[in-house]
Amino acid sequence: MVTKNARSLAAVCGLLVVCLLPAGPVNGQIRIDFETYDPISTLVVPEHPRTRAALPFVDVHSHQRNMNADRLDELIRAMDTLNMRVMVNLSGGSGQSLKQMVSTVKARYPGRFLVFANIDFNGIGEDDWTENTVKQLEEDVRNGAAGLKIFKNLGFSVRDRDGQRVAVDDPRLEAIWEKCGELNIPVLIHTADPAPFWQDADQQNERWLELLIHSRRKRGPDDPAPWEQLIAEQHRMFKKHPNTTFIAAHFGWFANDLNKLDSLLAAMPNVMIEFGAVIAELGRQPRMARQFFIKNQDRILFGKDSWVPEEYATYFRVLETEDEYFPYHKKYHAFWRMYGLGLEKPILEKIYYRNALRAIPSLDRSLFPE
Repeated sequence: MVTKNARSLAAVCGLLVVCLLPAGPVNGQIRIDFETYDPISTLVVPEHPRTRAALPFVDVHSHQRNMNADRLDELIRAMDTLNMRVMVNLSGGSGQSLKQMVSTVKARYPGRFLVFANIDFNGIGEDDWTENTVKQLEEDVRNGAAGLKIFKNLGFSVRDRDGQRVAVDDPRLEAIWEKCGELNIPVLIHTADPAPFWQDADQQNERWLELLIHSRRKRGPDDPAPWEQLIAEQHRMFKKHPNTTFIAAHFGWFANDLNKLDSLLAAMPNVMIEFGAVIAELGRQPRMARQFFIKNQDRILFGKDSWVPEEYATYFRVLETEDEYFPYHKKYHAFWRMYGLGLEKPILEKIYYRNALRAIPSLDRSLFPE
């Protein structure tokens, strides 16, 4: 008997073979794959491409493993071209490595980079793990950490000493979230992945092309838990610690359901969101997204995620212009076209830097307009 999962896998493999066929004549007919087909639009509409943000901005979602002097010089040149005033490096690690990273950036470009600490989950479940982890966090903040970043391994792959999956709202982590509130530092957390990664990989799945190209992103129904369960764990944790500021990465994976996200923000006033890697969801629903940004303008932060400077142009164009039908920068990520939200300057100011100044107290306010 062939199972549904087996049929889905067969379908994926079948499309993969098709996609890998070379473009060109086949039996007298032209055959091209999905990635190759990239027609130039015949629409004649106003175009206002952006390569530089209209206002200075903070990118709250970046990952830089190497921040030596030469690398910082390279980053600053690109940041200045983009009008990025501050980059937040979420991959700061902990202990001596974090201390050295903070020292380097402060000495060379004070204020232009902030570093978030990370948690080492090894040993969770041991009697003194929580106490030692809280002490390490306090030390990291004394050494200059501006916040705490939690990667998606929490909920996915983190296991305690007994081999059990550690839930996002595990009681053994509560002291960490409380300590972040006491220290007045935000927690930027990535939980789960887009919901379609848990769905059948077939022609009805919007992420099918992405799953073909990045097959390891595919999840089974309970791998390691249902999507709904992971998200529910995160939301319970948010609600249980109202005195801590949380930043839900990637719009909390609800950029495709802004009504739902609006209700979640109303229910959790201590939560902010950033749109790293999900600008394509916003750019395909400009009217809905514009209303969402207007209503929740005090809760949204600018985030990009992957460091590819030329890709920021899509973000600026979606936020700042009213352009129609322009391409996204990764076809496998979004095969549809973008539309600009045309946000007014007061809202852009909040998205680009004012909200970040509230969420991350250690940001240097003197770097931004009054």
